[in-house]
Amino acid sequence: MIEVHLYGELRRYAGKTDPREEAVLRIPYREGLTVADLLREIGIDPEREVSNIFINGRYDYHARSRLLRDGDRLGVFPRNMGMLYC
Repeated sequence: MIEVHLYGELRRYAGKTDPREEAVLRIPYREGLTVADLLREIGIDPEREVSNIFINGRYDYHARSRLLRDGDRLGVFPRNMGMLYC
């Protein structure tokens, strides 16, 4: 299982708009799936809508092309929150 934590305006893809609620999707793991593939399946354009992606709590500049592993946790932030992490 892959956990996808969505922040800011991306929360809408989890059906959440109240910032007090967690916006977490749990997606079954599939071999060969990249972060970008998974985001597209959710309906998120990884190039236009996403700024920062954390994998298992660590920022990864090349996250979009990374192959996912079973149990991975993603933190996905929208473009308008990009400067929150330096």
